Amino acid sequence: MKFLAIDTSGKRLTVVCENDGVFVASDCDCAMQHSVRLFPEIDGVLSRAGVALADLDFIACVVGPGSFTGIRIGISAVKGLCFGAGKRAVAVTSFDALAYAEKSADKIAVVDAGHGYLYAEGFGAAALARGYYPAEEVLALSERTSAPLLSAQELAFPAKVVDVAVGLRNAARARAEVEDGEELAALYLRKSNAEEGR
Repeated sequence: MKFLAIDTSGKRLTVVCENDGVFVASDCDCAMQHSVRLFPEIDGVLSRAGVALADLDFIACVVGPGSFTGIRIGISAVKGLCFGAGKRAVAVTSFDALAYAEKSADKIAVVDAGHGYLYAEGFGAAALARGYYPAEEVLALSERTSAPLLSAQELAFPAKVVDVAVGLRNAARARAEVEDGEELAALYLRKSNAEEGR
């Protein structure tokens, strides 16, 4: 299997490539400069993996939730690459990238939404529909079920910081097996600050 996967949904930029078992990843704090750093990182990862864009089976992209601007940058980039190279697109959520980095069945994937809220999705005994929740509600569920909170970054409360690059690789593989290719669409679980101010 040969594929490229990117995550521009948070403060970090994660780009991974797999070339028939050779796995290469770049995970860096890009200070929210995804538009500047994305294509050089893609070029570097493809080069280190020894694969050309034309040889890929698919290209995966994290569609959210997370930074509204970051999500749009990632989706636009992958749509352009897929169109130009004639490749299929595979959508991965931020929750997928977190959950697939952790082997335990009971877990809650969380993304900081600011102002005391979390985007969250629970798995196993901590079943929770993906949504936008007060942090206290998610923390209470974690305590009741002993399911760890999984995050891509340190939070103001206990959460396990997972390897997003590994999770992204595993999630892209899993999604590719069930998706034939799709139109990438952003996963927004709430309105942006600009929309809420209207």
